[in-house]
Amino acid sequence: MKTFAHDRIDPDAIVDELLNGGGAVRLTGLFAPEDIAEARRTVMEHSDRDAGKVTHFQGAAEAEGALALQRRVWNLLAKGEVFARMAAHPALMDILRRFLGTEFIMGSIAANRILPGGPGQEPHVDYPYWDFHAPETHPVGLNASFPMNAQVSVILDPFTVESGATAYVPGSQRHLRYPTEADDFHARAERMTGEPGDVALFFGAAWHCAMPNRSDHDRSAILIQYLPKWVKPMEDMPAALPPDVIEGASPDLRQLLGLNYPYPEVLDAAAGGNVEGRA
Repeated sequence: MKTFAHDRIDPDAIVDELLNGGGAVRLTGLFAPEDIAEARRTVMEHSDRDAGKVTHFQGAAEAEGALALQRRVWNLLAKGEVFARMAAHPALMDILRRFLGTEFIMGSIAANRILPGGPGQEPHVDYPYWDFHAPETHPVGLNASFPMNAQVSVILDPFTVESGATAYVPGSQRHLRYPTEADDFHARAERMTGEPGDVALFFGAAWHCAMPNRSDHDRSAILIQYLPKWVKPMEDMPAALPPDVIEGASPDLRQLLGLNYPYPEVLDAAAGGNVEGRA
């Protein structure tokens, strides 16, 4: 996985790598230790208090009764200002405006905590492609020649092979389909390793999954999903947020929440006049 130091980020090279190269990059030292400590403290508090949240790609863990070893914390924007700063980090905004268009939005921001002994996930692709195991439910000819997703993992605990660092198959994002057993995912996969404060940024059409945590420490990250402005987001974040968070949102955060994009709209009740077109 290509690596860029936080003070040597090349957005054009990163966009090319996401779309045409391996599909993932590492950004080292993007977040300060105090931000990582604050975010981790909040994630631990909420995940210890309520472990029974919805999760994904954990069918085997559910069958084995091991779901409690993987814990999600949703609606992070309502749980601490640090998460808004992470989501709208200037370096990420610069890269993603080139990758997803200048008015891209955020589809989800959540934490994923895998405790020691926690099982890995099913190899998959991410929203809005994540149910591509049923390709007939998607438009004919849908492909990955243009991106409808970018994923960010802000690393809170060391991501090592032993702790279950995300596995992915480089180049798999170029051919949009859901991985099967015949693809021999685990024999071909590489790892998104990193230290607290690093970021793994990848195109969610790349085959990937969390791996089993065989270490003696947690393996936690903030997962942020970004989408083009016209893709229906996975989380209804504005509906879940207290009014003061929305009222105090920065211009970048308002964009990420989709507040600048009016659709769907009740056009029969909208103000009259021409609202679209070059002139």
